[in-house]
Amino acid sequence: MDPISALFYLFAAVLLVAAFRVITARSTVHAALFLVLSFFSASCIWMLLRAEFLAITLVLVYVGAVMVLFLFVVMMLDINADDFRQGFWRHLPLAGLVGALIALEMALVLMRGFQLEAPAPVARELEMGNTKLLGIEIYTHYLYPLQLAAVLLLVAIVAAIALTLRGRKDGKHMDASQQVRAKKADRVRLIKMPPVVEAPSLPVAPESKEGGAT
Repeated sequence: MDPISALFYLFAAVLLVAAFRVITARSTVHAALFLVLSFFSASCIWMLLRAEFLAITLVLVYVGAVMVLFLFVVMMLDINADDFRQGFWRHLPLAGLVGALIALEMALVLMRGFQLEAPAPVARELEMGNTKLLGIEIYTHYLYPLQLAAVLLLVAIVAAIALTLRGRKDGKHMDASQQVRAKKADRVRLIKMPPVVEAPSLPVAPESKEGGAT
C-alpha cells in the first residue's frame, strides 16, 4: 500500500467516525465540533485528489464561516438537545434503511464513473492548474446549470426571509422612504414673538410687629 492510499483510508475513517458522532453526540456544541472535524477530513481527501481549490474553499467557507455561525447560534439559543432526542431509537431502523438506500444509489452512480478511464491530461492542462480548469468547466460547459442553481438559491433566500419576517406590534421602526422625503419645514417651525421685558418687582417692606416701637 502506498502512502497516498494509507492517508486516504485514514482520513476516510476519521470522516466516517466524525460524521457518526455528529448525529449521536448528546451536546450540540460537541456535534458542531465533530462536524468541523469531518469538514477538515473531507478537505484533506480533496488535497489527496489534487483539488487544492476545493479543499481550501471547503475550509474557508464551511469551517470558517458556516460552522462559526452554527456555534454562535447554538451557544446563544441554548437549545435543549433532550427534546430532539426523543424517539431517536424508535425511528432509527427507518433512518438506517433510508441511509442505506441513499448509499446504494450513490454507489450505483459512482461505480460507473470509476470504471471509465479518465483521459490523460495534456501538458497545457497541467500548466493551467486545476483552479483555472474548474473555472473554464463551470462557466463554459456548465454555465446554465450554474445559473439555475443560483436562481434556486436566491428563491430559497427570499422565501426564508418572507417566512421569518413577522411584524411586531411592540417594535419601533422608521420608514426609510419617509425619512428621505422629509424636509426642514416638516421638522422645524420658526415662530416670531415680540420681546417681552418684565418690570422689576418692588421690594416688600417688612411688616411692623404689634407693640413694637414706631
